[in-house]
Amino acid sequence: MKPAWDQLSSEYEGSSVVIGDVDCTVHQSLCSDYGVRGYPTVKYIEADGEPKDYQGGRSYDDLKKFTEDTLVVACQLDDTDGCSEKELKFIDLAKSKGGEWVSKQTERLNKMKSGKMKPSLKQWIVQRLNILTQMGNSLKEEL
Repeated sequence: MKPAWDQLSSEYEGSSVVIGDVDCTVHQSLCSDYGVRGYPTVKYIEADGEPKDYQGGRSYDDLKKFTEDTLVVACQLDDTDGCSEKELKFIDLAKSKGGEWVSKQTERLNKMKSGKMKPSLKQWIVQRLNILTQMGNSLKEEL
């Protein structure tokens, strides 16, 4: 599980999600406070601040899907409070370009996201794809 965990940590470095690990042989009191009894134990904390036990799969794909579905704070077009300044600028740009540009950018970024790159660049690709997907869905609904 350690390689998958390290890959996940690299993927979300600098994002709204913090992925960390604790050596319970060194930090026994912290692990006791969080109810860790076996190893490896995966815990997560959502916005409410309450630690919860992760019960999902241990592969990278399982961990990534859970992180995306549960922990990532994604920018939403209908409520931009969760959007960064960079995302807001991208929204304005995309709106000014129109539907054909949105489609081409979505295709281009989907091709790019599987490539090897710095985690911060990959995260920015994911953020843009989130915005473009919402825009694409809105365009389809209008038709």
